[in-house]
Amino acid sequence: MEYRYLGNSGLKISEITYGNWLTHGSQVENDVAAQCVRAALDAGISTFDTADVYANTAAETVLGEALKDERRESLEIFTKVYWPTGPGGKNDTGLSRKHIMESINGSLRRLKTDYVDLYQAHRYDTETPLEETMQAFADIVRQGKALYIGVSEWTADQIREGVRLSRELGFQLISSQPQYSMLWRVIEPEVIPTCEELGVSQIVWSPIAQGVLTGKYQPGQPPPAGSRATDEKGGADFVKRFLRDDVLERVQRLQPIADDAGLTMAQLAVAWVLQNPNVAAALVGASRPEQVSENVKAAGVKLDDQVMKRIDEALGDVVVRDAGKTAELAPQGRVA
Repeated sequence: MEYRYLGNSGLKISEITYGNWLTHGSQVENDVAAQCVRAALDAGISTFDTADVYANTAAETVLGEALKDERRESLEIFTKVYWPTGPGGKNDTGLSRKHIMESINGSLRRLKTDYVDLYQAHRYDTETPLEETMQAFADIVRQGKALYIGVSEWTADQIREGVRLSRELGFQLISSQPQYSMLWRVIEPEVIPTCEELGVSQIVWSPIAQGVLTGKYQPGQPPPAGSRATDEKGGADFVKRFLRDDVLERVQRLQPIADDAGLTMAQLAVAWVLQNPNVAAALVGASRPEQVSENVKAAGVKLDDQVMKRIDEALGDVVVRDAGKTAELAPQGRVA
């Protein structure tokens, strides 16, 4: 495992970060989830990412239980706030001061810790003044409940304004958590250059494009039984955008590139996102411990320019690069 600084800070995190979005508390039993966390720790992963909304708070509970006997100072625990939790009342969502302050306390209780290393705004809240949100984050940092602040799926302009306010208020906004993969590169035109300028790193989710970049989905064939594309509760909506035959045919062209590099297609996909110097970590999840062991083999892999060129040529025009997608796919108002 290799470790990278997160943004313009002294915090180091594991470049493969364990995320439990679609698994803990929903897809897999708690004992299997604990085995996956153990496999991550054994592989040198020290950074764990979750959110209060995952499985409606259950994912945080499972992660807290799995990590409770570990030395806290040796871990980096990340969580997020924005989406509805609990019964979904009028103030159970968004980035108001009320929701943020109540949410951090709930997250800490479930995670069995006094603080999180990184607290992230899970989306941008169009209905709350950004000044209110940033003041709440500043107070949480001063209270010692979070060490650093991050955001997820914010546009370049939103990140710039958030960083400006964070500096005025005396805390560090050091990370952005966007979707990023060989197939989904919408952060490259605007978000990454802005973040490089401001000292903000990317912690990217879905580096394997919800499993599409493993090559298991074949053009002209129905999705394999039990795959994510067949699970409406497990991310099927996210996978659908990539399940066109033209995309799947192009993905199959990556197999010889992975073979030549001595990697699986999944490892190639994770290694690819880590070649971007603005990426601090790739988030990987698992429903089986052996998946963790395989994914971590992408750590430290260096892909040369020729391999990167071959990947671009193989995928061609199926890659999504439109910077406007971040704003287009963002919630236009609070989700109740």
